[in-house]
Amino acid sequence: MRRFLLAAVMCGCVSAANAADLPILRGGFTDGLTTSNVNWEGFYIGGQAGYGSSDENFTGSNANMIAALLDHNVIQEMQVSSWNLGMGKQSARTSAFGAFTGYNWQWDDVVLGLDASWMHGSFGGTSSAFKSLVSGAALSDGNFHDVAVTSSSSISISDMATFRGRAAYAFGSFLPYAFGGFALGNADIVHSVSIHDQYAPTYAAATASCSSGTPPVCYTLAASDAQHNHLIYGYTAGLGIDINIVGGLFVRAEYEYVRFTTSVDTSINTVRAGLGYKF
Repeated sequence: MRRFLLAAVMCGCVSAANAADLPILRGGFTDGLTTSNVNWEGFYIGGQAGYGSSDENFTGSNANMIAALLDHNVIQEMQVSSWNLGMGKQSARTSAFGAFTGYNWQWDDVVLGLDASWMHGSFGGTSSAFKSLVSGAALSDGNFHDVAVTSSSSISISDMATFRGRAAYAFGSFLPYAFGGFALGNADIVHSVSIHDQYAPTYAAATASCSSGTPPVCYTLAASDAQHNHLIYGYTAGLGIDINIVGGLFVRAEYEYVRFTTSVDTSINTVRAGLGYKF
């Protein structure tokens, strides 16, 4: 009996010693679940180049200017400030370059960070429209009016900066991420309108040439508003991936969407490639 107990104790000691060497009991299995072998935590900086499109919606961009110009004018009975001038939407494409910087915090494979990106290019567009209409009946002043409106708007965004929060998950040398934040832009915005009105007591006279020496009575109202180096605001969102090359050196590929909700509603989509270094 004593021999049996002694043998059992010895077997238990050997089993415990062997179990202590198993990775699953020493944390080796948990370590095996960690896919990242790159330290992404820290400050980084880099340069980037990209290509993108800007989409502008000019519809109604000059409506307030026309309404102010025609305040208390009889031709507002024709609802001139509400005319659909067909300025519509415009799109343009351009290349751009810039830089980025940020800081990462890492917990195992989870990486969170703050990131700032700057791009310099020539984003924006221009739209113009013309519409004319003759009143179907005499207005309250007793005259027929032949009204023509010329309207134009333009926006040019030379620089934009985005400030983003990033959430990423590390797979070895690969760090895919998503981000969102707010955007600032430096823009030149120009609006101009010209309203020509000619009127007379009859339809035929109102639509005659102004240079005929007889009615109609003709006049033109015009206004313009130019804002240069104007700060505009918006928001941003996108996806990207950082790929570690060696040491702290990494390459970046990214897609970013930016929307500026200024007097000309503008959306910018860009794809970028960059080279950075994490310290």
